[in-house]
Amino acid sequence: MIASIGRRAVEAVSAAGRWGFFVADLGRAAADVGTWSRLLVGQMRRIGVDSLPVAVFIAAFTGVVLALQASYTFTGAVPLYFVGTLVGKTMMLELGPVLTGLALAGRVGATMAAELGTMKVTEQVDALETLAYDPQSYLVLPRVLAATLMFPVIVALAILTGICTGWLTSLELLHLSTAEFVKGLKLFYLFKDTWYGLFKSATFGCTIALVGCWIGLGTYGGAEGVGRSTMRTVVYSAVLILMLDAFWAVVLL
Repeated sequence: MIASIGRRAVEAVSAAGRWGFFVADLGRAAADVGTWSRLLVGQMRRIGVDSLPVAVFIAAFTGVVLALQASYTFTGAVPLYFVGTLVGKTMMLELGPVLTGLALAGRVGATMAAELGTMKVTEQVDALETLAYDPQSYLVLPRVLAATLMFPVIVALAILTGICTGWLTSLELLHLSTAEFVKGLKLFYLFKDTWYGLFKSATFGCTIALVGCWIGLGTYGGAEGVGRSTMRTVVYSAVLILMLDAFWAVVLL
């Protein structure tokens, strides 16, 4: 047991050291604008545009469920137009950013870990260094910047989709009018609701990309190692998203 605790302690210190070197190398790579800027747009398309169907699909059904559950909760106690309030507030502040972030942790983070992990175990990363390419500026920085920039865009569309499906559900199933739904939507709205969710989603995107790239570049052990890195990326990203969500709620709200 003592030996196991010792091994875990050494592994934790080693991981902290690797993370420190990784972040320092990433900061130095920012100066190599000519390398990462050429790859940024392609990564923005892969991370942002290609992820839209997943985010919109999840948000659409989330809006439906929110409207139906709100009507069930409010029946006989609260005016039904508060359905608009609950759908809008919940989508903007919580479910829009968090559910989208968790879904994209599986899609985006796992993809990054698998790609970079495969490149690592097949020595393609070493080949880049031999050709005088910095792996941080060529592989990591475009992905981190693209995720940070595109996650707010994806989440904004997801929030809009969730509110629209909540509105349609209210019209068709709850027999609310558009004016009543909009009245509830505007009732407690603050501009802070909008930027809070988008800012939070940008930190989620940055975190997912950093974790995916860091674990991917630390892959070893062939195909089994790639699978292990992919699994660790999804788990770590999901845990960090929930921790960040709680942190920003305490700090910003």
